[in-house]
Amino acid sequence: MEKFKVLTGVAAPLRMVNVDTDMIIPKQYLKTIKRTGLGKGLFSEMRYKDDGSENPEFVLNKPAYRGAKILVADDNFGCGSSREHAPWALLDFGIRCVISTSFADIFHNNCFKNGILPIKVTKHELEKLFDDAERGANATLTIDLERQEIRGPDGGTIKFEVDPFRKRCLLNGLNDIGLTLEKAGKIDEFEKRAGAARPWS
Repeated sequence: MEKFKVLTGVAAPLRMVNVDTDMIIPKQYLKTIKRTGLGKGLFSEMRYKDDGSENPEFVLNKPAYRGAKILVADDNFGCGSSREHAPWALLDFGIRCVISTSFADIFHNNCFKNGILPIKVTKHELEKLFDDAERGANATLTIDLERQEIRGPDGGTIKFEVDPFRKRCLLNGLNDIGLTLEKAGKIDEFEKRAGAARPWS
């Protein structure tokens, strides 16, 4: 998993409450278990018209936001079913951080496990970030995980909370497999002792 330390990039505003995982990545994209290639399906029912052409009104299709790395979203982001494809699609598109006032628990957990930082802010802070994000190509935010700060284009700073364990995992690029491999030495020692004690097994 790619390490997350300091992220600077364009923030796209998505002023929509209760964005569920089916809106993030519709069900027809769930046939694959690959984590790559899902970016094309991200928000596809809003990004594309019925004929397959792009909807120019959707935020991620606007020139200023095509390379967005941060998503500023409204309340209750990631609700609905527990599909892990939702963070996979965000990550494949290039989004490494989602900011909202609240997240569905399973989506929130899945973000951390896939290298995405979900940040919870107050309603007042969210409105300030929406204002920043609506500047188009000038909507650049810096997310500093070590300092737990969001720095805006005008120099303003918003502090955020993050679980210390999850922070360590993101800073070091550790998913569940990486955490297990950190203990590889102890696992090997245990296997050797178990094999010596029970050579018949």
